[in-house]
Amino acid sequence: MDQLWLNIVQWLHTLGLHGDGGTARAVGDAAATATARLDMPSLLALAAALGWASGFRLYAVVFIVGGMGAMGWMPLPPGLHVLQNPLVLLVAGGLMLVEFFADKVPWIDSAWDAVHTVIRVPGGALLAAGVFGADNATMGVVAGLLGGSLAATSMATKMTTRAAANTSPEPFSNWLLSFFEDGLVVAVVWLATQHPVAFGIALVLMVAVSVLLLVVLFKFLRAVVRRLSSFFSGSAKVA
Repeated sequence: MDQLWLNIVQWLHTLGLHGDGGTARAVGDAAATATARLDMPSLLALAAALGWASGFRLYAVVFIVGGMGAMGWMPLPPGLHVLQNPLVLLVAGGLMLVEFFADKVPWIDSAWDAVHTVIRVPGGALLAAGVFGADNATMGVVAGLLGGSLAATSMATKMTTRAAANTSPEPFSNWLLSFFEDGLVVAVVWLATQHPVAFGIALVLMVAVSVLLLVVLFKFLRAVVRRLSSFFSGSAKVA
């Protein structure tokens, strides 16, 4: 309860509502203590989870992690405290809702993914780097490279499996994949924050499955890339 109260005070502080000096010091001390509980395996797991999950749902990752930090459910490293800002949560939440519905419509989902190829990978890299960036520049760079690579892998897997599903005339396979990805993002963040070692094992398995899917279904990815290229080329000519 004390931690929740301190997080509420800290939240009010971000809105410009400041308490007395004793309260502010208590908030700072509690935040430092909470962050200190994150050991190296926990930080590495968090960085990898943020990168991997961002390839599927970047906005949901920002909203979930920021919300968990703001409510005191999870201590965030200093480099990720910005995710708790009310404005960041508001924008991320709005975009998360838009993505939730866009991702359920066949071919719209592929177009949405194509547009976000230039957003998710850098976003995953930045989030992963933020886990260490405020305290350790070297580990921040390493985490950024890891997070960007994992985001690119999961995003390519998502686009490939969606391209295969979109060749089917029925929408149910698309919906099932989309809801599975929604749940996967929540599960990945929870597992990484609660059981870092188990998440590491799960991550290795997920990467292996992703590589297998990319090899088996690569032809579908090429097909969707050609279709989207034709669509955008046609739009450019009309304009």
